[in-house]
Amino acid sequence: MKVIEKTADLAAVCESLRDAAFVTVDTEFMRSNTYWPKLCLIQIAGPDDAWAIDPLAEGLSMEPFVELMANDKVLKVLHAARQDMEIFLHDFNALPTPVFDTQVAAMVAGFGDSVGYETLVNHFTKARVDKSSRFTDWSRRPLTSKQVQYALGDVTHLRDIYTGLAKILAKNGRESWLTEEMDVLIDPATYRVEPEDAWLRLKPKSSNRRFMAYVQAVAAWREVRAQKIDVPRNRVIRDDVVLEIAAHPPSTMDELRAVRGLADNLARGQAGESLMKALEDARNLPEDALPAAEQRRQLPRGIGPIVDLMRVLLKLRCEEENVAQKLVANMSDLEELAADDKADVPAAQGWRYDVFGKDALALKHGKLALSIKRGNVVLTEL
Repeated sequence: MKVIEKTADLAAVCESLRDAAFVTVDTEFMRSNTYWPKLCLIQIAGPDDAWAIDPLAEGLSMEPFVELMANDKVLKVLHAARQDMEIFLHDFNALPTPVFDTQVAAMVAGFGDSVGYETLVNHFTKARVDKSSRFTDWSRRPLTSKQVQYALGDVTHLRDIYTGLAKILAKNGRESWLTEEMDVLIDPATYRVEPEDAWLRLKPKSSNRRFMAYVQAVAAWREVRAQKIDVPRNRVIRDDVVLEIAAHPPSTMDELRAVRGLADNLARGQAGESLMKALEDARNLPEDALPAAEQRRQLPRGIGPIVDLMRVLLKLRCEEENVAQKLVANMSDLEELAADDKADVPAAQGWRYDVFGKDALALKHGKLALSIKRGNVVLTEL
């Protein structure tokens, strides 16, 4: 088995890949019981060989791997890379660059929205993905030969997927489209969630700004504690309990202990005291410092049919250009474009504007018409 457990072996492998045009990379991790993903295995392949790196091996320095990931002459190929990138940023304080995400590339190349890895394997290699070790416990040691072979298959197939997609993008001139998406992927800000923003994922529906302040305070406290003790945030306090505390904020420790669904050990001692301090701070916020209740934009009357026409246009243009709709525009983008010619949405910029945004505005202003001819929707200039 090609499992790397010693620093010297890892350094030798990474040295052998320093001049490679590309390497394929994948990870295996566990996250069910922790806040941060626990990296259990890294798979890497060059043009001719593949290896599994055991980051749990005692005494193994990952520095040679980190240096290879930072080598801007070597393209790093991953599939659905966000989770892997988040792990690398947390564990190594650095992101691989440059990057080629085959899932995004497949959407650019016309394989549909969020195309799966198995679909691409079948298309480019005619092989079947071995699913037998998909739900294995990757943190257990020793790893079996079957586990390692399964893991290595992810990066060996990825070589053929990358080669095939790169040819398609070169043929249709869409490398720059992918580059725009990869710029987001290699930006550290993409993966950072500040504790004070953690409440936004709860999407509380209320116009009561004081209630919003309590939600923000409890969610931020929970985020910090979950990170500190490395457990999933819902293991600290469930989402529904966060909202319950915000709706009826306790003012004493006894009231905190009486909150239904709150672990008794959390409501006592320093943890409970720090939560009460967060609630007190929210209670004392001046009115002008309270978070603003999210106001959904009121769309102009009669705009619904325009949005519906834009949806038809989006589908038509994406089918013509053979690109995934999800990558071009979403419903919110259509509503914004229908309401405002200068809407700050991706569909009004760059290649998306050329593919769809320009025609969407022309349709809105009566310069284009949609009609059906011989069973097909067609665009007609007016």
